[in-house]
Amino acid sequence: MVGDSDSEIEMSDRAVALNPNSQLAWHARGWVYEVAGLPDEAVRSFERGFRMSPIDPLQHRALVGMGVALIELRRFDEAIVAGRRAQHQNPSSFPGIYRCLASAFAHLGRDAEAREAAARVLELDPPFTISSWIARGG
Repeated sequence: MVGDSDSEIEMSDRAVALNPNSQLAWHARGWVYEVAGLPDEAVRSFERGFRMSPIDPLQHRALVGMGVALIELRRFDEAIVAGRRAQHQNPSSFPGIYRCLASAFAHLGRDAEAREAAARVLELDPPFTISSWIARGG
């Protein structure tokens, strides 16, 4: 990610064109489209990667990307499902899982669950703040 969405999209599309069987390329493409503000295409990319490698040990990262895209699409219940799947695969060490869950729960007004997920974010990433996350493009 270099801050130029058009170039990033072009590069990620080229990566999947060169190797359409690469789960990693589809995963990266999902994040590129997510960051570019195209969550529908991000979801399609992540789904394609999941079909290619359903037991990938790093799938929790793509599930978080899927969850974030679903939040942008205001599909909060589905985002929680993605976040819970990511949590099941990697329950202890990836704060992105809990950022996703905290956001989806908060959007649904499920405050206790949102606070619990937010507390987990801070356990895993104590200096985390919303403002620093936004500043770095989160």
